[in-house]
Amino acid sequence: MNESLYKYMKVGLVHFMAFPATIKGEGPVVETVRKIVLDDYFSAIEITTVKDAGERETVKKMLESSHMTVAYGAQPRLLTTGLNINDLNEDGRLQAIANLKQGIDEAYEVGASSFAFLSGTYEESTKEESFQALVKSTKQVCAYAATKGKMKIALEVFDYDVDKKSLIGPVSLALRYAKEIRQEYVSFGLMVDLSHIPLIHETIEESLLPVKDYIVHAHIGNCVVKSPDMPAYGDVHPRFGFPNGENDVDEVVDYLRLLLKIGFLNTEKPPVVSFEIRPFGDEDPEIVIANAKRTLNEAWARV
Repeated sequence: MNESLYKYMKVGLVHFMAFPATIKGEGPVVETVRKIVLDDYFSAIEITTVKDAGERETVKKMLESSHMTVAYGAQPRLLTTGLNINDLNEDGRLQAIANLKQGIDEAYEVGASSFAFLSGTYEESTKEESFQALVKSTKQVCAYAATKGKMKIALEVFDYDVDKKSLIGPVSLALRYAKEIRQEYVSFGLMVDLSHIPLIHETIEESLLPVKDYIVHAHIGNCVVKSPDMPAYGDVHPRFGFPNGENDVDEVVDYLRLLLKIGFLNTEKPPVVSFEIRPFGDEDPEIVIANAKRTLNEAWARV
């Protein structure tokens, strides 16, 4: 592609994955957000909870002056607490909803334009009940967000039988779910992630084409799925070029080409496309970020 990638997307970075010490809203949050804000490669940033109110205010001020699109990822709010929004135990489901509502408050506070979460674990014998609980919870989340503003809401599609073992899930169920929520809430859509596609046992085409009308946000990343004995197996988001990784430049090219074909990448209203990459072991986060930028630059040149 000869045209600038910035004509077609807002390149983002998932802050709490690139700097995993911050994933619970603690640690070097301010310093690491500042690193991203100062890097003009990025037009968008995805953050999660910032527990300290003073630090959250500092982050808010940095983001306000950055001219970046801000997205809020509530996935850690659920994954680090074990909460499940499709919990068949009503008390557990309501705890998860309360947690996400707090996240929505924070997201509005820091100026986020979108809010993302994930579905929880399930049992095959009660899959339909879990689906209905997820629909109920999602509508409650969407309704609450709508009372406070016009924030977009997205569910991120995860693996259903490897690592996170989330209900959504396989593309057939993701499509059914998105259709049902979108009927009532036009602000809702799906977040797709290149690094999750091999974990869902689907090709890029199989995973994206059926839900093309519901994709509102995209992630780019890598995974290892060949064997549980391999380093970084599962939903770990290692760097591109990681041993036995599923995704590298070729796969990013294919992903971007399909996102262009279906009109997700466009020049009229460029969407957020973020790296979701994480240092493995003692890897330097900033080197891993530079790796991701080189990968995208090479892939875009070949699209």
